[in-house]
Amino acid sequence: MPAAEYGRIRLPRTISDLRMLKDQLATYANDYPAQFIMGYCSTYIFMQTFMIPGTIFMSLLAGALFGVVRGLFLVVFNATAGASSCYFLSKLIGRPLVNWLWPEKLRLFQAEISKRREKLLNYMLFLRITPTLPNLFINLASPIVDIPFHIFFLATLVGLIPASYITVRAGLALGDLKSVKDLYDFKTLSVLFLIGFISILPTLLKRKRTYE
Repeated sequence: MPAAEYGRIRLPRTISDLRMLKDQLATYANDYPAQFIMGYCSTYIFMQTFMIPGTIFMSLLAGALFGVVRGLFLVVFNATAGASSCYFLSKLIGRPLVNWLWPEKLRLFQAEISKRREKLLNYMLFLRITPTLPNLFINLASPIVDIPFHIFFLATLVGLIPASYITVRAGLALGDLKSVKDLYDFKTLSVLFLIGFISILPTLLKRKRTYE
């Protein structure tokens, strides 16, 4: 990529920025696919690891440049890798930050996790699928409340697929989007909560049988 064009590349903050970035990168992505994918993945994982806002624009960009199938694979892979890196970073140094930012939310999260130890994967899937808690909070708080990494990883890998599909697919029609808020209308949120409810259904049924 020419130095002049490279110097104009910035992380998008609006849909308008994203459209311009997509136009700048489309030719390079086609001419140098391997190098571009490596750069894309590195940027996405770095942003996710260090909690830099804007990964939703990276997900939209994946749909615009790679299509639904490849875009979804890349987004889920990068989001899971970045979330895992954030998990371990928080495990090392994140406790003071999380306690300072969300003391009450962390206490409530700890209480909910303690009540659901037997079906923790189902609960974590529900949290990942639905927008009940921000993914940033889940990434940072999970090691602090002693959620095992294998459960965190699996819930992230599977649970991010529905929302990632919606975002990647929306990237195919950037011209129709006015803002990120357009991605999650009432219908979309209803579908996500329905899928999330299905993920915790075994827990609810078991609890009902216990009371009976």
